[in-house]
Formats: sequence, structure tokens, C-alpha cells
Amino acid sequence: MTHRVETRNLLSSSFGASHQVKIHRFGTEGARPKVYLQAALHADEYPGLLVAHHLITLLTALDDQGAINGEIVLVPVANPIGLGQRINAQHLGRFDLAGGGNFNRNWPDLSEAVLERTEQDLTEDPERNAQIIRDALIKEVSSLGVRTELDDLRKTLLLCSIDSDLVLDLHCDYQALFHLYSSIHHKKLAHELGRDLGAHAVLIETEAGGEPFDECHAGVWWRLKQRIEPAKPIPLGCFSATVELRGQQDVSDELALQDANALIRFMQRRQVISGEPEPLPEPLCYPTPLEGTDIIYAPAAGVVVYHKKLGDRVEKGEVVAELINPAAESQDKARIVLRSRTSGLFLTHMSDRLVAPGAALIKICGELALEHRESGKLLEA
Repeated sequence: MTHRVETRNLLSSSFGASHQVKIHRFGTEGARPKVYLQAALHADEYPGLLVAHHLITLLTALDDQGAINGEIVLVPVANPIGLGQRINAQHLGRFDLAGGGNFNRNWPDLSEAVLERTEQDLTEDPERNAQIIRDALIKEVSSLGVRTELDDLRKTLLLCSIDSDLVLDLHCDYQALFHLYSSIHHKKLAHELGRDLGAHAVLIETEAGGEPFDECHAGVWWRLKQRIEPAKPIPLGCFSATVELRGQQDVSDELALQDANALIRFMQRRQVISGEPEPLPEPLCYPTPLEGTDIIYAPAAGVVVYHKKLGDRVEKGEVVAELINPAAESQDKARIVLRSRTSGLFLTHMSDRLVAPGAALIKICGELALEHRESGKLLEA
């Protein structure tokens, strides 16, 4: 039995109060492949918390059977800071109320620092280079300064994850179908993960913008590869994905166990866990560019009425929702019609029905890149 639990105390932000991060480790430290999973970095996104709970049970049983070949690191509550943020009994877990912004933005791009550490040591052997880069990543993260509690949380999570082969960051949307985000450099593996999980959309990008957690990991490898090859071969040493477990209210033992078993199957296919997985399910979708996903923002305040449901097929120019201003001077000016700028899948929408200007109301997943969607600026706040 290899399962052990570590507790990391974060820098205290006030007298007499502190937060802890619990880290579950399975398998042999340093074994490959290494998988890192975490839940609720956006602390108000709850489905991943229950998936992690079921994963611990499943992984413990597999560990007792000696079936863990690689190393698995699981952080079931990745953001204890955000988990405790409540104002007037309302949980606010997406943004750091101490001023740190979105918990899943502005993670460091370590590629330039790692290049400086490794450029003279890299060889013609890609496997050797992968180890050199992983060692440099650990050293670079270890050297990161900590001034705030959020800095300490980020450093703690990165020390657990930065040298992983696979990184899966469990999130959800407000109301949504199952979908995931990954890099165009890992299109094939992202498609496989989407098949195992039953994703309705696999959104891939060259660079998402905003520096999310998943790109902090995989981005180092493809950026170094672009800089150094062909002189010195650099493998794509880390596959990472943001896994959107439907919507905030899609929390049940049935769904969570289904998702946890799918993640186990995916790890079996990667030889992290022994055992013969079930045949790969037929795909519910094929990867599409994130630039092809139209985000419809509220142009004004209003009560939103949706004319489409999750999973509906939408045609370009079709009315998908209306904003209603009950305080309008005349009824013929009370409604603003919202139309899709692409043809595709009605993927997500907000839970709130009273919205402010600029709210990201709807995502429609199309197959073709859209002119108004800029690469590198693809994620909403």
C-alpha cells in the first residue's frame, strides 16, 4: 500500500487563521508516468470535489491491489482560500477577494527561465532532455518568491504538479454540457480523453491567453520545442487539460462515480494503472478550435430569456436569447435580441437570469475559427 496524505500549511493571511492543502499520493515517487489531478481551483465549481472523493476511494482500492504503476498525485481541494470566501452567505470562489484576481489566471510562464537553466545541458537524446527540463522546472518553482497566501498556494500546487506527464484540472461552468480545453499540440490525446469522459466538446487552442493553470504546464514544453529544435529534440513532455464537469449544480454520486471511473480508464490507457480498460467509447464530438466558440456577452442589463437549450444545434444568425428591460419606457424597446455569430452546439449559459452589461451569457461551439475571436485572448475573465 503506497497511499499517503501530506498536509501543507499556507502562509497565514491573518492572526489565528490558516489554510491547509491536503495532497494524496499513490504509487512510487519518481515513477513514470506521473499524473496530477486537482479539483475546485475555482472554488465555487463543486462537481470536481465529489469526483475527487470517489477517485480517492477507487485509487485506494487499486493501490491495495498493487495496480498503481506510475505516480498519481491528487489534490481534492485545490483552493482552500476561495472555498472559505462568503459574503452575505453567498460563496464567491472564482476570484481572490484579497486582490489576487481570478484563481485560474496569471500562472507563471516558466519557459524562458527553464531555457536559461537548461540550454547548455540539453543533448541529442529527447528522454534525457525531458529529465533535464523536469529537474529545471522543479528548481524554478522552488525558487519562486512568496509574498501572499495566494503566492504560497500557487507554489504549493506547482511543486506537486510541474514535473508531471499528465495534468488534469477539474472545473465546471455555470450550466453546461461536459467539455474540455487543451492544446492544439495534444489534439489526439485530448480527443481520446474526451471520448473516455463523454465530452460534448473538445476545445483546442494554440494559446488561450490569460495564463491558466493547464497552459502553465504543457506550454513550457511546446515553447521550448519551438525555440530549440531541431538542434536538440524536445518531447512534448506534459499533456494538460481543463476538464469542465458540466455545470455547478451537476453534483451527484452517480455522475461523480461515472466521471471518476472514466478518469481511471484514461490512466489505464496511459499505463499509469494496471488493468484492461473497457473499449474506448464512440466520440460524441471531434476537437474544434477554441477560436470557433462564440461567446455572447450581455450588451446591457436585463432579465435574460433563453430560446435554446443546452445541446441544441444553433445556426448562424439564429436568435438564442433575449434581454428584457422591464423599466423600458415602451414595450417595443424592452427587448434586445441576441443572435449567434456561428453555427454550432449550444454548449453553456449563465445560471443568473438578471445580468449586468458584459456578462458572458452563452457559448456556442462552432467548427470554424471566427474573425472576432483573437488567438491569445480566448478566455473570459
